[in-house]
Amino acid sequence: MNLGNYNALWLLFAVPVLLVPAYVWLFWGKARALRILASHEMLRKINVSVSLCRQIVKACLLVGAFIAVVIAQTEPRWNPQPQEIRRRGRDIAILLDTSRSMLAEDIKPNRLERSKLAIGDLLESLQGDRIAIVTFAGNSSVKCPLTQDYAFVRMALADISTESTSRGGTMIGDAIRKAAEEVFDTAGRQYKDIILITDGEDHDSFPVQAAEKAAEQGIRIIAIGLGDENEGARIPITDAQGRTSFVTYNGQEVWTKLDADTLRQVVYATEGGRFLAVRPGETFGLNEIYADMIATAAKRELESATMMKYDEKFQVFVALALILLTAEAFISERKKA
Repeated sequence: MNLGNYNALWLLFAVPVLLVPAYVWLFWGKARALRILASHEMLRKINVSVSLCRQIVKACLLVGAFIAVVIAQTEPRWNPQPQEIRRRGRDIAILLDTSRSMLAEDIKPNRLERSKLAIGDLLESLQGDRIAIVTFAGNSSVKCPLTQDYAFVRMALADISTESTSRGGTMIGDAIRKAAEEVFDTAGRQYKDIILITDGEDHDSFPVQAAEKAAEQGIRIIAIGLGDENEGARIPITDAQGRTSFVTYNGQEVWTKLDADTLRQVVYATEGGRFLAVRPGETFGLNEIYADMIATAAKRELESATMMKYDEKFQVFVALALILLTAEAFISERKKA
């Protein structure tokens, strides 16, 4: 027999710890009260028809019913049968920009944190797909390889910051090449997606050429562009004393702008690619993109596993508890005349 809920077994400690002492105290207290209220001769006349044995049997039936209910809560099951489970899905690589420009607060709380929240929400919608995370700025790093362990992905996501990459800048092309060469395998050309989240200010990493090369491997790119194309936003920094200022270059404050044109060229280089611009003050979610473009797309078998399927038998113990309770109700404490 296999149990689905071993924690329920702890309730069985209530039998020796609570129920048995409670019945012992009840019988002793009842006898003591009668001895106080009536003389020995009177007590014999009062209790002449009461059977202590029957009272004990009734108590045992109630305890037995309690034990049967506890066993039912452990979800007992038996008769195991092997069952093959097949998982189908797509491979998704999240390319997340972690350059300092992602600290701009035109998208609240800032571009990077808003992106991490959107990725976290996406994990709730995945239907067996494998997901990877690549962070990039001046260089690229695979923070999480392709996996269906979404709890592990969440842990990797929580550790991502602008310190996740060792060099400044924004090298989108290098990130695309990193995903194509180190994240994806060569099988299943039509089952691979890149979700690129960035402000699009690339520093001569040839992202369009990288996208064209990825398209040859069957990779589709969906780009999320964050920020304003015209005015842009300043990049806040906090010093050791907690004072906030803004990034400067040659004595001038740096304003980071969305390079939407580059991102459009990147996505159009791949078949079925899409670009979404997120303006200042807006929020965005990846759930809609997943539902519209990924969940409905062709999937491949990612893995298969053999699991044991059991017949649930908690009903047997529920029925036993009902039988014991019914029997207890029909047994009288009085002796037969």
